[in-house]
Amino acid sequence: MTRTARRGMSPLGLALRLALLGGVSGAVGSAGLAPGTSRPPRPAPPLPLTLQVSAPEPVLRGGRVERPLLQRRYVLTLTPEQVRQVREQGSVAPLKSALEAVYARIDARKPRDAVFRRVGGVWTAQGQTGWTVRRDRAERAVLDALQEGRRTAQVEVGLTPPARSVRTLRERGVVAHLAAGESSFAGSPDFRVHNIRVGGGRLHGGWVEPGAVYDFNARTGAINRARGFVPGYVIAGGTLALEDGGGICQVSTTVFRAAYLAGLPIVERHAHSHQVAYYDPVGFEATVYAPSKNLRFRNDTGGPLLMQVSWDLERETLRVDLFGGPSDRQVQVSEPRVSDRRPALPPTFLADPGLAPGETRRVDMPASGMRVELVRRVQMKGGEVRTDRLLSRYRPWGGVFAVHPGDDRLR
Repeated sequence: MTRTARRGMSPLGLALRLALLGGVSGAVGSAGLAPGTSRPPRPAPPLPLTLQVSAPEPVLRGGRVERPLLQRRYVLTLTPEQVRQVREQGSVAPLKSALEAVYARIDARKPRDAVFRRVGGVWTAQGQTGWTVRRDRAERAVLDALQEGRRTAQVEVGLTPPARSVRTLRERGVVAHLAAGESSFAGSPDFRVHNIRVGGGRLHGGWVEPGAVYDFNARTGAINRARGFVPGYVIAGGTLALEDGGGICQVSTTVFRAAYLAGLPIVERHAHSHQVAYYDPVGFEATVYAPSKNLRFRNDTGGPLLMQVSWDLERETLRVDLFGGPSDRQVQVSEPRVSDRRPALPPTFLADPGLAPGETRRVDMPASGMRVELVRRVQMKGGEVRTDRLLSRYRPWGGVFAVHPGDDRLR
């Protein structure tokens, strides 16, 4: 018996093992294959190369600018043949198209203006810095990584700050949250929600310089289709008509609430002629209708103000936030004081040719008449106290319903 046999392996077993290892060919085939055949070589696995970007993304927190590093990784999958070619040529030319695809993803990061968000109970401003790949340096880093057998290459990028960066906010002294106004547009038709978003978007990110009077109508501009607004129901001369911009008073009301709660002097404000169901609490609202009715307030804080406008479609709310320097005042606003109540009137029915016989669409809710007063007390840091009263008089209203032109209620 041979030494191999004594160790438990027969000559045939040894031959099979050698065949699997590539040491025998011809008469004895690979395991599981017919004689005279061989197993095809397995393709070599791909070789991932991670391109890593590390760049500062400044944030403004507690009045200080911090510069934490933001890291992003982009995986480039290479074949062994591509790696071999790069090493032999000493160039990343064989990877040009693949690299450009990754570069395009990195270059797609564009600057975005800084906005404030409440993070962990602290108002924090952060924007987005734009990135541009420095291609010569990136390709050198990729070549070095592949030649040295590393699987990560650091990609250097050029930085493009946004127009309104956190540095701009800090330099202008806009570091604190002053006040927020909020309102609900729950139940609004689609055209109204659309116009609220268009109108709010036109005011978002706007500056109010020290001593300047904020002019709502001038800031929103013309309310027409050319500027993104869509038509909705309005009541004019006892008839139902379509007019661009229905819902803009939701925006003016929310801006007014923010300015009022910030303790800013109100230069011009008008109440609606009757209560509007969207504006609760009653009396805490402001209507606009250019050019006769406007909303204006003065920035008397001594520094610039930044206005942010946002909406939540799930909660159906609109919000306006004002930011500036550290507040120099405390503001208290009373609950509405209601008097001289009068009952709502019978409803009004107006013809809408777009409705089918028997179909009814509510345009405006009935509302009782009343007198509403709010009292605001503003105490300045130096001890001065300012008190003002916000008065609204609402006439009784029966609400308006649109019906088919042949409806009996029109007679």
